[in-house]
Amino acid sequence: MNYSTLSTIGLGMASIGRPHYINIKQEKVVSEDLDAFWQQGWRALDHAYAAGIRYFDTAPGYGFAEKLLIEWLLQQQPQDVEVATKWGYTYTANFDINAPVHELKEHSLSKLNHQWQQSQALLPYFKTYQIHSATLESGVLENQEVLHQLAELKEQHQLTMGLSVSGEEQLTILQKALSIQINGLDLFDAFQMTYNILDQSVADTLPELRQKNKRIIVKEALANGRLFPTAQYSHYMPLYQTLNQLATAYGVGVDAIALRFSFEMLAPCIVLSGGYTPQQIDENLKALNFSFTQDELEILKTFAVSPRAYWQERKSLQWN
Repeated sequence: MNYSTLSTIGLGMASIGRPHYINIKQEKVVSEDLDAFWQQGWRALDHAYAAGIRYFDTAPGYGFAEKLLIEWLLQQQPQDVEVATKWGYTYTANFDINAPVHELKEHSLSKLNHQWQQSQALLPYFKTYQIHSATLESGVLENQEVLHQLAELKEQHQLTMGLSVSGEEQLTILQKALSIQINGLDLFDAFQMTYNILDQSVADTLPELRQKNKRIIVKEALANGRLFPTAQYSHYMPLYQTLNQLATAYGVGVDAIALRFSFEMLAPCIVLSGGYTPQQIDENLKALNFSFTQDELEILKTFAVSPRAYWQERKSLQWN
């Protein structure tokens, strides 16, 4: 597939499939009643589709998000959506905010095979399969059994194979993944990465990604809520002032400003909305309705922090 002209906003389902998430919430809108939460997620999918979103990103590690999407697709039977899912994380909190462990990472062949059994129910909408948060420590990019199994699934089901990355070594992981070939062909063609005003580190790999026609997917464009003004991060006050000025100038929210930044800096790309209410999804989609001047982009670029500082700060965030 030619990804050179594909730019859009997709729906990331992490906050739709589980009521608790690592971020800074602006308001309490998530129901603790699981039946009501399921219905809320269903409404979010309906609204996102009606609003024009056609790319849906899920994972078994996102609570019941993948199961919800499977049932929604079976009932609604849309003809024009694309689904991406992942493997490698297991959700363990059972919707309990006080759970000692909310999720477990396992990049083994047995975990891949087990989660594939559920995820394949997303076919024929299922187009992109990703290693969930690939790291150097897990050894998944050196596990030949896993890599060959992914290559086999890719060929059998005509999938775009990819991975998502996190942490201060994102750039190193991306570069390693780009070098992996099976039977003389690149294994990975989709790269989902954290990119936002604070962490711009993966931009260094853009020339190679574009040259090789790789798909770029952006997650955490709002930096887990840290781009919204909060006293907890008063050291970002100059950034908050700039974001508010731009939001006022363009008649949108800070969320749209942040999404637009990632959109323009990495285009062509898919930027994931993490919205879980119709209003949040609509506000996020406003990012498609304007463009920054070059001077505005240059100003926003100055607010980047080091990957180490960014990810150390992120580790301090709590499940809420």
